[in-house]
Amino acid sequence: MPDTAIDKYHAPQWLGDRATRRFHVMAKPAGSACNLGCSYCFYLSKENLAGGPGPGHMGDDVLEAFICNYIRSVTANEIVFSWQGGEPTLLGLAFFEKVVALQRKYAKPGQRIDNDLQTNGTLLDEDWAKFLKGNRFLVGLSVDGPRDVHDAMRPTKRGQPSFDDVMRGWEWLKRSGVPFNTLTCVHRYNAKRPLDVYRFLRRELDSTYLQFIPIVEPRGFETTAPGHGDASRAPQVGTPRAKPDHPLSIVTPWSVDPDEYGYFLCRVWDEWMARDLGKVLVNFCETLVVQRMGRPSQICIHSENCGKGVAIEHDGSVYACDHYVYPEYRLGNIRDRSLGEMVFDPAQVKFGYAKSETLPQYCRACAFLNDCWGECPKNRIVRTPDGEPGLNYLCPGLKKFFAHAGPAADRLAAGIKATPGRPLARMDWHQE
Repeated sequence: MPDTAIDKYHAPQWLGDRATRRFHVMAKPAGSACNLGCSYCFYLSKENLAGGPGPGHMGDDVLEAFICNYIRSVTANEIVFSWQGGEPTLLGLAFFEKVVALQRKYAKPGQRIDNDLQTNGTLLDEDWAKFLKGNRFLVGLSVDGPRDVHDAMRPTKRGQPSFDDVMRGWEWLKRSGVPFNTLTCVHRYNAKRPLDVYRFLRRELDSTYLQFIPIVEPRGFETTAPGHGDASRAPQVGTPRAKPDHPLSIVTPWSVDPDEYGYFLCRVWDEWMARDLGKVLVNFCETLVVQRMGRPSQICIHSENCGKGVAIEHDGSVYACDHYVYPEYRLGNIRDRSLGEMVFDPAQVKFGYAKSETLPQYCRACAFLNDCWGECPKNRIVRTPDGEPGLNYLCPGLKKFFAHAGPAADRLAAGIKATPGRPLARMDWHQE
């Protein structure tokens, strides 16, 4: 009988073609290139990262190798191509026309191929809208809230406001009937204004699928990979250095405050429950209810394990995750190894299981373990109250949210279980 740990880490590879291979690749065809200079962007610095992908765009040879390999490696009935950046629309329509042509060339019989495009929206016009609609692209539009909130953190490279350009792109999406969702970063500037942000997205943009992402960036993130910082410097949760305002804080000044993040989540939950339940999908709200039903999380940060969502850069290099695009987490290159080989390599499987296996005892004993699972491993940069390392920076806010929303989530979960077929909102949308 093999050692259980070794067996576990080899299991996906050992199953081989007898198992349905499902994984997701986030493609960065323009690398870190972008026409905006968002204050909090974790990706702009990749251009100068030693040993990283550097500047550039995805050439035809890498693009074809990626599309062919991805389609051949996934054996599920559906495959989703996610195009992100930087700003992928900088590559122009001609690039994405090649994308859909190559997908048709290599498509397997009976396999559904979908595309989603995450964009800041500033370059979208009538031609883009026609293409996106005609080729069934789902668009993720990055917007942080009303004009003053958005422009404070998302200026152009020249420091000019970008709000009007984003709204112009949104108008083309709406006018052409392109399905879209909104992606909103929650940071130091907008976390205190949850209802202003939420109501703008709902009432002004008419978004029916809202994704919220907390901004947590440790100081030195530009060059230091997650898990490779000086653990001895990690502050204890709740202390001044575990907040963004302290001059010696563990995080950047624009990172969201943990308590303010909890406030943001609670207020959005209340608004969703009061006005939009059953009509609108909010990523963190819906997945809490789903998890209270005993089903797996719909979003990776609250899944028990990770590792099946990799990133491919413009040069063909593949990384463990798009938040782990550092030399330490490079899995190989699409020119040399298949995606299936890299995703199901024992080292990457071990990376995925490490999410649950490295949780501190404080998390394992937490009443909200099955809701949280320690959130994203990249954010585990503080110490527990008793000094154990590896606690998530956002822990105080997450606990506040789960305590606040948990009872109502339980009632919703029980009601859905008692009414088979009742949808909570639209759970068939692709999520990252």
